[in-house]
Amino acid sequence: MADEKWRTLPLGECLTLQRGFDLSAAERKPGAVPVVSSSGITGYHATAPVKGPGVVTGRYGTIGEVFYVEQDFWPLNTTLWVKDFKGNDPKFASFLLRTIDFRSCSDKSSVPGVNRNDLHRILVDLPPPRQQREIADVLSAFDDKIELNRRMNQTLESMARAIFRSWFVDFDPVVARAEGRQPFGMSAEVAGLFPSEFRESELGVIPKGWTFESIGDRASKIQYGYTQSASKLRVGPKFLRITDIQGGRVDWGAVPYCECSERDFETYRICAGDILVARTGASTGENIYIADAPVAVFASYLVRVQFANRGVARVVGQFMRSEEYFNYIEGSIGGSAQPNAGAPVLTGARLAYPPADIAEAFQRLVESFDLQRLRNMAESVILASLRDTLLPKLMSGELRVRDAEKLAGAHA
Repeated sequence: MADEKWRTLPLGECLTLQRGFDLSAAERKPGAVPVVSSSGITGYHATAPVKGPGVVTGRYGTIGEVFYVEQDFWPLNTTLWVKDFKGNDPKFASFLLRTIDFRSCSDKSSVPGVNRNDLHRILVDLPPPRQQREIADVLSAFDDKIELNRRMNQTLESMARAIFRSWFVDFDPVVARAEGRQPFGMSAEVAGLFPSEFRESELGVIPKGWTFESIGDRASKIQYGYTQSASKLRVGPKFLRITDIQGGRVDWGAVPYCECSERDFETYRICAGDILVARTGASTGENIYIADAPVAVFASYLVRVQFANRGVARVVGQFMRSEEYFNYIEGSIGGSAQPNAGAPVLTGARLAYPPADIAEAFQRLVESFDLQRLRNMAESVILASLRDTLLPKLMSGELRVRDAEKLAGAHA
């Protein structure tokens, strides 16, 4: 049948792209409608000018990223959204747009943006609707698993934060024991490690036997990083930089390499239990606790904080991801246009330290969360790479859907 054949035609005959709508921060009202910018969902609003499902891509700013949105949404004026799918599958359209070279349609001005008319003229291969859905299902299987891993990691992070706050901020086990109760959700062995009394400290009440000190007071070693140039070539170990740490996470697959002598490698090698914190730029104070170290060194704009006890390191690592720590950093560096902080400032925040056995109990409890998060992230990197390999082959018809389904099924 003619309609079962693939066709090559301009993108504008497959779908119509439309510029997004203005919406300032002051105009936004509380609601559940996602506001989509060129970098994805950046907030929510009360009303939606576009019915879902929809597809959005960047017109200015982050060019080439494509976002599929299930629900009604508000595309901002920095984006292009699909106004008319012309009978084509919306999810397939989102993958089709990922194959487009957006840079070839970018204006040559000082602030480059995508020219919609140029995009519409690009030739694409379009399969019939049934095959569109099949291709979209295969590729979506990868995205669904990646999203599941992301949500699982959010849950694991939330669990670690909740346990930390209960034990080391609200002191729930101590309160329970002081009232003659068994601490909730805790074995008798671990509960027995906590005291049943409080004491006064210079900055408030803390459990008896605990101390109130700065990060630097308890650190066994504080060290600035290695000065070297990054390389995409495998010329040595991975070279962790400030920009590689995002929200307490690192995509090690994207971290570059660097040349490094054996002596320098031993000096700057990242170890399990390290805490690495940014000391300059907009991300000053951003940090990561290393649960499982790859073969890597850390760059000079990072500061390494080490502790003699791995349990204490994990407690401090969790504290340094807390609102209290980031508020401390913000208050310490002020509103500087070029923020930076030395090691004394980065390690000057104070917290209540438990005895080593309680810190070690916390580390044992959350270590499984840490390692599962790393496994999930590593799997997502592999899935994304496989999806990106299959994408152009499926979208051009080079690879059959049933062969791609076998690959997707093996990783779903």
